Amino acid sequence: MTLTTGSHTHAPLIIDVAGTELNDADRRRLANPLVGGVIHFTRNWQDRAQMTALNAEIKAIRPDMLICVDHEGGRVQRFRTDGFTRLPSMRSLGELWMEDAMRATQVATAAGQVLAGELRACGVDFSFAPVLDLDYGGSSVIGDRSFHRDPRVVALLAKSVMHGMLQMGMRNCGKHFPGHGFVKADSHVEIPVDRRSLKAILEDDARPYGWLAGSLAAVMPAHVIYPKVDKRPAGFSSKWLTDILRGRLAFNGAVFSDDLSMEAGRYIDGKLLSYADAALAALEAGCDLALLCNQSMGDGQSLDGLLADFDAAKAARRWLPDADSEKRRRALLPSEVATDWPAIVASHGYRDAQRRLQAI
Repeated sequence: MTLTTGSHTHAPLIIDVAGTELNDADRRRLANPLVGGVIHFTRNWQDRAQMTALNAEIKAIRPDMLICVDHEGGRVQRFRTDGFTRLPSMRSLGELWMEDAMRATQVATAAGQVLAGELRACGVDFSFAPVLDLDYGGSSVIGDRSFHRDPRVVALLAKSVMHGMLQMGMRNCGKHFPGHGFVKADSHVEIPVDRRSLKAILEDDARPYGWLAGSLAAVMPAHVIYPKVDKRPAGFSSKWLTDILRGRLAFNGAVFSDDLSMEAGRYIDGKLLSYADAALAALEAGCDLALLCNQSMGDGQSLDGLLADFDAAKAARRWLPDADSEKRRRALLPSEVATDWPAIVASHGYRDAQRRLQAI
């Protein structure tokens, strides 16, 4: 894909919209050249026709906008009605692996096909999946979102899901680097701390990232502090993102920050940063894209403040646009036109994938 010139040189911010259709404030924010993506939530869903119309209007404002959703299967699935398939939890695929490994990879591929095919038929470009965290049994926030405790099983089942997604024209995002499964704390409300050594993490939790470095299109780091490696959470750590993920593990895709509105998302060096300063810190550490969720409702002041502060930071040269980051963002956009819903559900590939899912 060629990089457009002018004001769209680098659009590093991923934001949300308030409801099931755009309001004037949403339209104004989406037209801001700093905004490169939208993330949808359950509140943005009414039915397939509404979601398709919403996404068409977003693309009419910005054809290069990356429309995203957290849609993994199991308990993290934003759209569940009007024909959407209830996808299995990833843990159930890991349990199937223990009975029949090859059948588990086949079902995992089917899950990826159905996940991506249904989303793309409604105009969604990208899902933050699959989860690569290991299942230690104690993490409330990860739980059955994880395939397995064994990183080899996680990597192979994740690769199968990714393969199914790619067959439907959707890229993937491995999360939460280097691993969120070991800590019990929920990073949505507090800052988890994992006190293991770098050697221990690289030999276990981070293994899937190394094995899949050539297959992953994107990675999302964990809002976890690993003090033996760095005092900063992984998403704000150049040691984790630049030295280890890009350097040692040879990953060259896009890196998203996790949601900067999360309580753990803005604590750096003992200080609670503003949204703009947190986004700038994430980009400086090695993220290509900064994600701020659930700030468009109500008066939306925090979102408007982020955009204004970011514009000021750009003018003051505290942040410089990065053409490589923009190329990585654009590489996540689908490269072919999506198949519409009637054609998807009538296709042999989709029907076969549905049969495989229903058989578990």
